[in-house]
Amino acid sequence: MGETQAPLIGISAYNEVARWGLWEQPATVLPRNYVDQVAAAGGTPVLLPPVPGAEAAVSRLDGLIIPGGPDVEPVRYGEQPGPQTTVVRPERDEAEIAVFRAALAAGVPVLGICRGMQLMNVALGGTLIQHLPDVVGHEEHSPTPGAMAQHNVTVGGDGTQCRLAAIIGTGVHSVPTHHHQGIGRLGTGLAATAWAEDGTVEAVELERPGGSAFVIGVQWHPEAGDGQAVFRALVEAAAAAATRRPGRQASR
Repeated sequence: MGETQAPLIGISAYNEVARWGLWEQPATVLPRNYVDQVAAAGGTPVLLPPVPGAEAAVSRLDGLIIPGGPDVEPVRYGEQPGPQTTVVRPERDEAEIAVFRAALAAGVPVLGICRGMQLMNVALGGTLIQHLPDVVGHEEHSPTPGAMAQHNVTVGGDGTQCRLAAIIGTGVHSVPTHHHQGIGRLGTGLAATAWAEDGTVEAVELERPGGSAFVIGVQWHPEAGDGQAVFRALVEAAAAAATRRPGRQASR
């Protein structure tokens, strides 16, 4: 028998102008803490650039993370940009939606983080609140530009009905946060499983028969805090899913 290999966890990256050494030019980037968390959880991180055809890589992956970032283009959920809409990246939206849908079709476990959760919701036909302070009346979800805030979320359900509860426990958790948008109408098949004190949806899960799928989105940033349990759960689900996928082992 061959040596067991670490699950391959794809993380969708993005294109921005970056600076290093003497250079400043367009680059495909991702905050390092995503990579570090996956590696610490026992997975092998693989960056997926936002290019046409990126979804073809899903057949060689064991898990997928869709990370945080700028606003999802409002036209994708049938709205025009509001006055608070920030920068949008249509090519990233397109690539991540295609990769996410390919992962669902292949049974690849998925974790969406902040923007990633919002993009999952949009890909499944849901909508977003374009500027959350207009609805909740405060800016506690992202009070300081360029810095994480901290607030409480309540995880609902129990360990048999809510995967997130089985991973981090029910009840109140203090989490790192930075977002000005939120979930509006839930996408098809998604259920809310955590909420902020103001009622903002803070986690979603895809409901499937038997509860076998690992498709979780969290509005907060577990990679920026004590979120190792979430990444470890994804890697464990990826390892288990890989053994059930026809031909996956042969591709290694």
